[in-house]
Amino acid sequence: MGISSVVVVVGLGYIGLPTAAILASNDVKVVGVDVNPNTVAAVNRGDVPFVEPDLATYVAGAVQQGTLRATAAPMPADAFIVAVPTPFKGAHEPDLSYIESAARTLAPCLKGGELVILESTSPPGATAKMANWILEERPDLSLDGEGGRPALHVAHCPERVLPGRVMIELVTNDRIVGGLTPEAAEMAKELYATFCQGEILLTDAVTAEMAKLVENAFRDVNIAFANELSVISDRLGVDVWELVRLANHHPRVNILQPGPGVGGHCIAVDPWFIVDADPEQAHLIRTARQVNDRKPEWVVNRVRDTISELERPVIAALGLAFKADIDDLRESPALEIVTQIAEEFGHARVLAVEPHISELPLRLAEHGNVELTPIDQALSAADVTLILVDHSRFSDFRDDIGNAVNIIDTRGFLTGQAG
Repeated sequence: MGISSVVVVVGLGYIGLPTAAILASNDVKVVGVDVNPNTVAAVNRGDVPFVEPDLATYVAGAVQQGTLRATAAPMPADAFIVAVPTPFKGAHEPDLSYIESAARTLAPCLKGGELVILESTSPPGATAKMANWILEERPDLSLDGEGGRPALHVAHCPERVLPGRVMIELVTNDRIVGGLTPEAAEMAKELYATFCQGEILLTDAVTAEMAKLVENAFRDVNIAFANELSVISDRLGVDVWELVRLANHHPRVNILQPGPGVGGHCIAVDPWFIVDADPEQAHLIRTARQVNDRKPEWVVNRVRDTISELERPVIAALGLAFKADIDDLRESPALEIVTQIAEEFGHARVLAVEPHISELPLRLAEHGNVELTPIDQALSAADVTLILVDHSRFSDFRDDIGNAVNIIDTRGFLTGQAG
């Protein structure tokens, strides 16, 4: 991509905005598009609407130098990157409505020759569907120049970054680019090469879609092993953290750390896309998802047993995010656990400690027994201390947490095994 190129990024969320900012910081003119007017306003001020280390610096710098701006609607450009949500509908069926909406919205901006990239994590075939939705709006275009119609170049390039390290891993991680045509893949590679220092691997679109799903399903299966092991160990009276530490001294064993479940929009969601694509064969992947999805209820059962004899218990719940040191609550098992506690134990006072947010999410705020509370106040008042997220800020209170009564540590925080 040359300096005169314009890239439109549709969706300024946890992936879209960092991608827009990193491109703009590499002298590419970027227009970010989002349906949320608050997000558009924040970006145009040089602010960021969520927590991600270093992102604010990139956004502020790009806005100041005039390479990044945000709008509510797309405009003509040389390339389009679609980074919108892909949630569930029904029984773990992929919801592609956001992709369809983005495709139909950007279609009027095309004239032919543009590159359109789907970055959203998607089930197999979603990139082809996006292309078809565009062509339904623009039958004067094609994917291969057939009938003399100008060609549109469509590819899939799934993000592969870790929240909390997005701005680093966007640059250093290898990327997989799958094109509906080889030419589309090459064009997408050229765009990502403006900032990506890792290897850019080319394939077809469906393989690229599956690669992202498989990466996260692999992690999910391994986490499920650790989570199931923690449940069995508890039943047998074995310290699972010590067990994992010892087993991992074997040269060919690397058991992951158990936790309260699995969260985030990737590992907690993507394996279901594989199950949906071939439900008759995806036995292990489905089982791993079920094991991890059941873990929050197991934690709630531990709380139930602990407070059974307390008349009006005070429960300090440390952490609501789905992982440490971020404000992302998507699919968070911690949030699910605290919600279940609030609903089931109406007589309890629940002190939610989450240093990365300023107000409770609606699903907790609607319960009158949940309060967003500083950690020192929560610890001093608690009858039960529930460690759900190992935020680094909690380390300053490690001794106070360790001296609390009725501790339920789902992260191995007090053993030093969290991670």
